[in-house]
Amino acid sequence: MRPSLPCVWYRDFRAFLDHLFTTRSPEDLELVLNKLTTNYTFFLREKDHFTYFADHMLPALAERHRDDRVLSIWSAGCSSGEEPYTLSIYLKEYFGPQAGTWDTRVLATDISHQALAKARAGTYQRPADMPDPWLRRYFTLDKATGLYTVSPALRDNVIFRVFNLMDPIRFKLKFDVIFCRNVMIYFDQPTRDALVQRFAGALAPRGWLVISHSESLGQNPLFEMVAPAVYRKKT
Repeated sequence: MRPSLPCVWYRDFRAFLDHLFTTRSPEDLELVLNKLTTNYTFFLREKDHFTYFADHMLPALAERHRDDRVLSIWSAGCSSGEEPYTLSIYLKEYFGPQAGTWDTRVLATDISHQALAKARAGTYQRPADMPDPWLRRYFTLDKATGLYTVSPALRDNVIFRVFNLMDPIRFKLKFDVIFCRNVMIYFDQPTRDALVQRFAGALAPRGWLVISHSESLGQNPLFEMVAPAVYRKKT
């Protein structure tokens, strides 16, 4: 457990910013990120995306990767982990007994250490709308607290990393699918455009980008919309 930081008072916000930019203290920067980032999410959020993932993306990817059996899926801005764990459930449900013969690990990134700590712990209130068979299969209920913890198999299918979406994207593999939902709504248009450009560069040919229903790529020349808030790279 980290020691608590000493309490320091500043005469105004400008003084705090001057301190932040002068010292570039990692502890202070992390504190600001944890306070400013929004970590609201839940299991099966915008469920139609997961339905499209299971009905359209996974059959196509299973065919594309039938030889190497490696899928590359990124949950960008994963917050407290519900999205990548939901993706993992759908992956295991789709591949069934053959799941162990595929590498379906999901990369899940966020800028917030605090959010990622909760994601790695994998303990939640009862996931609303989660089918009972999935609760029994993929979660363990602590009857004393009423909390549900993801199973080891589910946890092992997600790789959590700290990553700032403003940084260059230089991961080893090109991604088949990128989920980045309810993130770009907090960015101005030039920042969104630049991020979408980087996502396009990080996707495999004809890969998918999934954003939230409150977001839009507009008439982006790099993508075509194939379902509400689901886009496919043109080349």
